[in-house]
Amino acid sequence: MINALSIDLEDYYHAIAFEKIIGPAKWDNCPSRIVRNVNRLLEILNKHKVKATFFVLGWQAQRVPDLIKQAAAAGHEIASHGYGHKLIYTQTPDEFKTDVETTKKLLEQLTGNIVCGYRAPAFSIVDKTLWALDILIQAGYLYDSSIFPIIHDRYGIPGAERFIHQISRKNGKITEFPLSTVKFAGNNIPIAGGGYLRFMPYWFIKRAIASLNKRQKPAIIYIHPWEIDPGQPIQAVGKLTKIRHYHNLDKMEYKLERLLTDFNFAPVSKVLGI
Repeated sequence: MINALSIDLEDYYHAIAFEKIIGPAKWDNCPSRIVRNVNRLLEILNKHKVKATFFVLGWQAQRVPDLIKQAAAAGHEIASHGYGHKLIYTQTPDEFKTDVETTKKLLEQLTGNIVCGYRAPAFSIVDKTLWALDILIQAGYLYDSSIFPIIHDRYGIPGAERFIHQISRKNGKITEFPLSTVKFAGNNIPIAGGGYLRFMPYWFIKRAIASLNKRQKPAIIYIHPWEIDPGQPIQAVGKLTKIRHYHNLDKMEYKLERLLTDFNFAPVSKVLGI
């Protein structure tokens, strides 16, 4: 069974948790860690001979185009994470259309490859923003990986289908690869990576992915480059945000290497057969 490995290519200051203290107007003044962290991820992936999908912010791609070209040249899939890491439910449909079309064109010009995948910032395709799927279809995206079938304070569609499926909309169809969960006591428990990978013991994540694979279901795992960077600048945020963002950063690289040793991974498009 081949699982999907994805990397949301954004810097630490793009985190939604920091938007009130480091808004977009301040991003260019922040010390960037993206080149260092992505290069380290590329080293790890090369060591394990694994290719991944990089969901890239258009804003970031404009500032480090050579890094995006480098990842593409190494055989990794380049997909869209939108332009400026803006939550979909804070945008109008017209704003979102401009966002995803601009980013797709930019990434295709940089890499020379068709961009067929999209992931919303902070998984912000929720019940009230399902209209975004119509716009993605119209813009030429073939798959989405934004729907998290869990209960969360910022995102999630708890009753959504948990595994790969096609969604029919008025403009056509799009393949959805939901973020991975396992069932426990009737609830969907997130095991897709990010903070969940940092917080949960590795044995639990390993057992959960193995249980999905035993049912012939591929898992999808995501990480951010800043999650392997315990040396990133610390922001003055509340206690909950500090725990969510900084907890176990020093353990993430080790957990990633264990995942790459214990399971087979490939880019999202390969797992989907696109």
